[in-house]
Amino acid sequence: MQQSFFDSEMQSTSSNAHTRGPLAARMRPSQLDEVVGQEHLLGPGHVLRQMIESGQIGSLVFWGPPGTGKTSLALVIARRVQRPVATLSAVSAGIAELRKVVEDAQRRRPSGVVLILDEVHRWNKAQQDSLLPVIESGLVTLIGLTSENPYFDLVPALRSRLRILHLEPLTADHLRVLLRRALSDSERGLGDMGLDIEDAALKALVQTAGGDARQALNGLEAAALLTAQTNHQRTITLETVREALQQRNLRHDRAGDDHYQTISAFIKSLRGSDPDAAIYWLAVLLKGGEEPRFIARRMVILAAEDVGMADPQALVHAEAVARAVEHVGMPEAQLILAAGVIYLATAPKSNSAAKALWSAQQAIESGTSIEVPLHLRNRSFQGAQELGYGVNYEYSHDFAANDPRRYAQRYLPDGVELRFFEPRTEGREIEIAERLREIHALREKGQANEGIE
Repeated sequence: MQQSFFDSEMQSTSSNAHTRGPLAARMRPSQLDEVVGQEHLLGPGHVLRQMIESGQIGSLVFWGPPGTGKTSLALVIARRVQRPVATLSAVSAGIAELRKVVEDAQRRRPSGVVLILDEVHRWNKAQQDSLLPVIESGLVTLIGLTSENPYFDLVPALRSRLRILHLEPLTADHLRVLLRRALSDSERGLGDMGLDIEDAALKALVQTAGGDARQALNGLEAAALLTAQTNHQRTITLETVREALQQRNLRHDRAGDDHYQTISAFIKSLRGSDPDAAIYWLAVLLKGGEEPRFIARRMVILAAEDVGMADPQALVHAEAVARAVEHVGMPEAQLILAAGVIYLATAPKSNSAAKALWSAQQAIESGTSIEVPLHLRNRSFQGAQELGYGVNYEYSHDFAANDPRRYAQRYLPDGVELRFFEPRTEGREIEIAERLREIHALREKGQANEGIE
């Protein structure tokens, strides 16, 4: 959107609107009751409906995936408020364009201007900071639109002046309503083409769209044109829809919020021992163009943190996957990743190693001693022995494995009596737990024999 001001022209709808622009743009709702979805914001008594119906619109940001109605809602608001509305795109506009909006708002005092700023997350800190005084004074009411997480991409000072409203992907029922409406609307949609659609074809459009109304409507338009060109057919078939769609465009941005949400689902599926879900999210990541080396690095971390000592070979396996991915490259690297994913998902799980580290760190933070006992200190330099460094250190290999004296020596600082590693009863840790019980018993016996407390 380039800079523009509009009032009455937003109310007009030409009778031949279907000849201008893509179907998704033509079918934008012109009033609140035409908006489909987002009931958590627009249902009776909910915040956004109250704001729109009262005409008391404060500065806000619509945050949601593509095709969920951010621009449509902004335009509906623009039709309801009794103030001039300006539109800018943060992709192409900067402080100079904002200055023109502010100058116009000053001329229109006391009403000011409502500014619809598309892709608001693309503005840098200086550009975002330039909004602060005009929002604070009420001269400009901002309606920001973004598909990226505003808690990451907007500066705190700007966020504190905005209400952030999250839009959800549309449900299958929502999309069916929109597609049926577009087929029957002769003024803005495809109604004058006299087309019907098979249930299977409608289902395919809905499933492929993935909650994105724009994708669904654009797919319908392409299928409708193909149908009309094929011996004047009047029913959109599943085969026509498949031909029109060709390939699904997955909503995954390697640098955006979907990146973090999808990798989160992937890791949690591995942790939860669900190989089917883990493979599914791996496929989404790869289809969306995610860097295979990034996926492999996350698998290495999970092997250490979540499989841990329940299967110590998992870390070896994950590291081998990472090296092989680096060496082989795509597309074959995805096969290596798939094998690694199934291994990690089906491996026994334990975070005892991570918990041991966290517990030790917590103990240090709480003030436990970090003084190294004298007998454990390095005595390789001159004068160390006179300081008592290394004196009375017992070399473990001087004693047999079942000799209590081998375990009698104290290794923790004085006053630290905690046990940080607590093995779980899963996988390899069952054997580790039994071995530890033997060691603890021998240590207690050895320390009792030597009078060590």
